[in-house]
Amino acid sequence: MSPLAHLAVRIGDIVIDCNDPVAAADFWCAALGYRVAGRNATTVAVAGDSAAPTLLFIKSTDTKAHKNRIHFDVCPTTGTTRDEEVARLEQLGATRIETGDPNQSWAVMADPDGNEFCVMQTVLPPEPAPFHHVYATDDADTEA
Repeated sequence: MSPLAHLAVRIGDIVIDCNDPVAAADFWCAALGYRVAGRNATTVAVAGDSAAPTLLFIKSTDTKAHKNRIHFDVCPTTGTTRDEEVARLEQLGATRIETGDPNQSWAVMADPDGNEFCVMQTVLPPEPAPFHHVYATDDADTEA
């Protein structure tokens, strides 16, 4: 029996609390090339590859007071560099929040809602295209 045969769960969604789910979803769609896969009055679902987790941006009135306990590490894809992606993400509304050592392999940034993420130096191949999937929902107000 494979050592992985006993695994019974995998990540389906990554949930991000934010003040403005639409703005957060717009930023991450532009950053990752994903698309809005569903929405209702308080949540926007963003999808990429069907094997990848869906990002759920959920309206929250909580004020962010500390560093994120979890964050994304995003990598440039073939044909671009960390520094080029940092500049592109800044144009999309992200803010570089840690300048630190210019020789380190990552840049710490914040999305327009203030959630930190890192842009890594490691270059990865792009996700397969087309890769969008529809997010399943029971909410009649959802728009795909």
